[in-house]
Amino acid sequence: MEVMILSFVGPAVKSQWDLSSSQESLLSTAVFGGMLIGSFFWGLVSDHHGRRKCFLGATLLTCGAGLLSAFSPNYVVGSGLGGGSVFSSWFLEFVPASHRGKRMLLLSWFWAFGTIFEALLAWMVMPRLSWGWLLAVSCLPAFALLLFYSHVPESPRYLCMKGRINDAYNILEKIALLNQSKLPPGELVPDSTIGLDEESATSEYTPLLATTEKMDLDFRSGFQSFLMLFSSKLIRTTLLLWELLFGNVFSYYGIILLTSELSSGQSRCGSNLLKSENPDSLYINVFISNLAELPGILLSATIADRIGRKLTVAFTCVLAGIFLLPLVYHQSATLTMSFLFGARMSTKAVYSVATIYGQELYPTSVRATGAGAANAAGKVGGMICPLVAVGLVTSCQITEAIILFEVLMAISAVCVMFIPVDTKGQKLCDSIDVSDSKQVVVGQ
Repeated sequence: MEVMILSFVGPAVKSQWDLSSSQESLLSTAVFGGMLIGSFFWGLVSDHHGRRKCFLGATLLTCGAGLLSAFSPNYVVGSGLGGGSVFSSWFLEFVPASHRGKRMLLLSWFWAFGTIFEALLAWMVMPRLSWGWLLAVSCLPAFALLLFYSHVPESPRYLCMKGRINDAYNILEKIALLNQSKLPPGELVPDSTIGLDEESATSEYTPLLATTEKMDLDFRSGFQSFLMLFSSKLIRTTLLLWELLFGNVFSYYGIILLTSELSSGQSRCGSNLLKSENPDSLYINVFISNLAELPGILLSATIADRIGRKLTVAFTCVLAGIFLLPLVYHQSATLTMSFLFGARMSTKAVYSVATIYGQELYPTSVRATGAGAANAAGKVGGMICPLVAVGLVTSCQITEAIILFEVLMAISAVCVMFIPVDTKGQKLCDSIDVSDSKQVVVGQ
């Protein structure tokens, strides 16, 4: 919800404060700058101090900064939103490998519902009150998270990786009791107790968490965790994932802001504008565009566990390019909205799978750090997008903006195919295999 606010607050603030297009773009850039910092910071906090503490800190910051922004918009809102990737990492560590892709992608439905609800909320609040009230009311769902904080368990996989075996076992017992089931026979064995002669060990102790031949890496600082992303085993994955998310986030938010710009009635461009005599056209068009999130998530959830993460991302990148291509030429308002709907659907599918794929690629010891850094790379695209893409649109260079989106999506499709591992059906790992420097071990 908080991210979608930009679609409505930007045009309103521009009109009220008599801002130039470049100044309006800086508003979005500042928010994405905060999200960049938050993605990296909360990832480090999560890997070193636990997922639960990160939830609490990110939620409190989002609530407080959101209310303050109702009176003075600033970049701080994004710093709290940057913790979103940690929520996904936490949920990922509870889901079995066999259906992980589908279940993780179904979690994205809540993102889609949030964007749709935000459009409806803006439609009700903005014409009657002001953008400040919209910011304030949009913080209420974040406050609801605090009510459930006491019921949020720490990730057993994270606890086991940290050597807190009893705590991890207690949480697993509670989960089994809640599901009216029993834990399988065996004992939790931390990776640090498993040596290279693991295969010769007695079989009476069956680890409840998947393990491989590996050596625990003791990260004493966030800087060391970040450097591990550039180790010989992870650097290729890290750089390709960064480019993938950069291109996708740039295009995804570019399409959102493009829809907003063409619907605001403040642009001077030609016949392909989405504006109409209806004063609610901005809310209607953004609402319709937001509905595209639902089929996008459904599409990715349907194929991600069947054809794999890499092919799913590549296919939906190409599909987005196909929908965007006709917009290079002037189209009617109906066709423009239809093609933007298809492009939004496809880029959402890419984003949903790419963020989950990135979390699966990294071991538990650096998962939140790696996912946070990758999301930060995506937020760089979000920062640049308002300055470049929206700048092109407001100067009536819509064709150039569309071509830019096409190029970035094509590069993203190529990059994902060079990532070494497809995580379809593979178990998560807790640390890095030191016996093979040629690949990232995802699990057995």
